[in-house]
Amino acid sequence: MPTIVIASNNKHKVTEICQILDFDGWEFKTLEEMGITSDPEEDADSFEGNARIKAQAVKALCPQCAVLADDSGLVVDALDGRPGVYSSRFAGENSTDAQNNALLLSELEGVEEQERTARFVCTIVFYDETGHEYVAQGSVEGLIGYKECGEGGFGYDPLFYPDVFNHECTLAQVAPEDKNSVSHRGNALRKLKEMVQKSQA
Repeated sequence: MPTIVIASNNKHKVTEICQILDFDGWEFKTLEEMGITSDPEEDADSFEGNARIKAQAVKALCPQCAVLADDSGLVVDALDGRPGVYSSRFAGENSTDAQNNALLLSELEGVEEQERTARFVCTIVFYDETGHEYVAQGSVEGLIGYKECGEGGFGYDPLFYPDVFNHECTLAQVAPEDKNSVSHRGNALRKLKEMVQKSQA
């Protein structure tokens, strides 16, 4: 496997991907490192659709490389699945994590703890150098808290209490390796790794 282009410049995301997809000989490059400018309109109504849009756009620009793209977000039951595919721009285009979190807390004001169920969902679309497509999805269930807690992570992590941690801490309060072991992106990447390993066997 030559170079794997990650269709992102998000350093947090890139670090997670590199830590989990630790195949010998794989070299990961961000769009910036490849000198690629790609910003296709993510207008699909699903995480898989948006991930495929990003992956196909980058694959068209560097057809000899493998390409990995993901789309992920927070699905809140009390909000009928919102913010969903709009998670990164919940409070508007170019909104910050703080603004998105503030809006989420505002919309959940008055909602009882047992009804604040939610999950992070991640779908990965991966094209190997031949163009073969792999699709993997991962999720992690939890509850939305009442205020931000923790200095780690990013996005909605300071509000999300995973079931697997018995709601005792948010994803922003655990070490990166502990987050990766349970996170939606981590779960999706592990599924992808298994798929690739089987195809190479």
